[in-house]
Amino acid sequence: MARPKKTRRICSRAPFSCFKPNGIPMTELKSVALLPEELEALRLADMESMSQLEAAQQMNVSRQTFGNIVKKAREKVARCLVEGHALTFSD
Repeated sequence: MARPKKTRRICSRAPFSCFKPNGIPMTELKSVALLPEELEALRLADMESMSQLEAAQQMNVSRQTFGNIVKKAREKVARCLVEGHALTFSD
């Protein structure tokens, strides 16, 4: 049986619902969903320049879990930028 997911502390939400390439209708784009915890991990690591340990404490998760979250988020963002997909922000 899988271990229960720990509650993650998220301080901010995206001010919009998606990020997509200009001039292409959303219906023609593949969509990749970024979870709130992944957006928060990107904010703490890349915008606030926190260490993984500091950011993990802020989010109330282990350092390894934080590293996994931010790695997955960076992969999603990179895929959207390189392949021209829409990045959607879920609740």
